[in-house]
Amino acid sequence: MNDSSPVFLIDDDKDLLKATKQTLELAGFAVSAFAVAGEALAALDPGFAGVVVSDIRMPQMDGQELFARIRERDADLPVILVTGHGDIPMAVQAIQDGAYDFIAKPFATDRLVQSVRRAAEKRRLVLENRSLRLAAEQAQGDLPLIGQTPAIERLRHTLRQIADTDVDVLVTGETGSGKEVVASLLHRWSRRAKGNFVALNCGALPETVIESELFGHEPGAFTGAQKKRIGRIEHASSGTLFLDEIESMPPAIQVQMLRVLEMREVTPLGTNEVRPVDLRVVAAAKVDLGDPSQRGDFREDLYYRLNVVTLSIPPLRERRDDIPLLFGYFAERAASRFKRDVPTISATVRRHLQDHDWPGNVRELAHFAERFVLGLETTAMPKSTEPPATDSALPLPARVERYEAELIRETLSQNNGDVRRTIEALGIPRKTFYDKLQRHGIVRGEFAGFDGDDRRGS
Repeated sequence: MNDSSPVFLIDDDKDLLKATKQTLELAGFAVSAFAVAGEALAALDPGFAGVVVSDIRMPQMDGQELFARIRERDADLPVILVTGHGDIPMAVQAIQDGAYDFIAKPFATDRLVQSVRRAAEKRRLVLENRSLRLAAEQAQGDLPLIGQTPAIERLRHTLRQIADTDVDVLVTGETGSGKEVVASLLHRWSRRAKGNFVALNCGALPETVIESELFGHEPGAFTGAQKKRIGRIEHASSGTLFLDEIESMPPAIQVQMLRVLEMREVTPLGTNEVRPVDLRVVAAAKVDLGDPSQRGDFREDLYYRLNVVTLSIPPLRERRDDIPLLFGYFAERAASRFKRDVPTISATVRRHLQDHDWPGNVRELAHFAERFVLGLETTAMPKSTEPPATDSALPLPARVERYEAELIRETLSQNNGDVRRTIEALGIPRKTFYDKLQRHGIVRGEFAGFDGDDRRGS
């Protein structure tokens, strides 16, 4: 495995510094070596994406002081302390204070490399979660039209351009792709923002009701019409009318809707009075209304009347780079709603976010984020009893070992490092649990909030 994560290595023993630097570079890390701790601290940028490995006993500033200074800057930055035999009690105290790991001299190179690799993975997860939170905070004011892919950047730019033009807009996209979000942004970014944003799903209302809903009625217009009702179209006057699933609109209503679009007037049921309306219409469809084979009985003239500007929302599977940002926004929103903290994203969840095709698009991702915050994400993902496909070339015992280690790490993460709950979830004896930690090189210090039971399985 090659890992280009940066490592700051500090040791006043120049020969050992050179040898350790070479070891880590051979393992694929980008190593910056320092003989003086103060120089390393001065070079450490905020948001450093790697790991710090430091000797404890050094002149001027020792490893403990360096760790304390780093912790003041960023408590989540992994620091691995290298100690002589007499410094072990000091190192144990540092672990209790939040150091990632300590390694006693003399140490096997594999022990150091494995610890740095796990620390680098933890750091990557921490920074990933921070970026998700930041994206979520930045998105709060603009609704979840979140994304950095070219398609979403172009969509946002187009929305800004046409928001104040009063032109009717046709929005196309798969189920759950965010068509109402686009319509809402067109409204909010326009001069019509002070008016009403009125949304109607044309496929959710029976044909006997939709006419009254759209156009309104006077008392006595039909059986049961006991009082006057303002229709959705008139209610949207000076604002925006959003018609979702317009392909489901009954043909008879399409004729009336065409007149509304052309004349900008409405006639409620039970009266001959014509009332002018000032509104923008944003219509959304799940099918390509420009394709006669998909259009069905939707009127061609109504399609052309709506098709002044067409916006197409790409499905989530075609903008995978936006998935982490969207997931972060929805996870933060769910955490606020359920009054919980956002859990750390496990490797399994991350793999699911990357590999799943998301046929339900943004809506499906939002529901998955809610289950994730509630700790139910494992029930929302396909079960698999096999190791990842990349392990297929390994012998069966090695594949089982790797899968077992991954399962233990994920269970520890789900239980915030609580040993008792982890053991209960795994269904194994305590001694077996500690033996497996040692065999797989799992350092429990990487799991936030682990309990005080720190007995080694010896």
